[in-house]
Amino acid sequence: MIYTTTETVPGREIEAILGVVNGNVVQSKHVGRDLMAGLKSIVGGELKGYTEMLTEARTIATDRLVVEAERLGADAIVGVRFTTSAVTDGASEIMAFGTAVKLRA
Repeated sequence: MIYTTTETVPGREIEAILGVVNGNVVQSKHVGRDLMAGLKSIVGGELKGYTEMLTEARTIATDRLVVEAERLGADAIVGVRFTTSAVTDGASEIMAFGTAVKLRA
C-alpha cells in the first residue's frame, strides 16, 4: 500500500476515489513512567516515555488506516494527515486519515 501526505502519487494517475479512511488509537503509559515524566518536567528535557508512546500509537493508527483502505480495495492513500488530542492525563489519541484511491494500472 502506498500512502503519502501529497495529493497525488508521482508517476501514477488516480482512477477513482474510494472514500475517506482513518485509523486511530488511544494510548497511555504505565503509571511508573508517568511519575518519571512528572519528575523530568521539573528539570526539563525530552520525555522519552511519551515520545515512545506517541511513536507506537502513530504506527498503530497508520496500520489501521491501511487496513481500512485495503478493505475498500485501494491501491494508495493520498493526503494522509495525523492529529492528536489528550483524552485524559497520560493518555492521548492519535488519528491518521486520508483518501483511499484506486490507481490506473
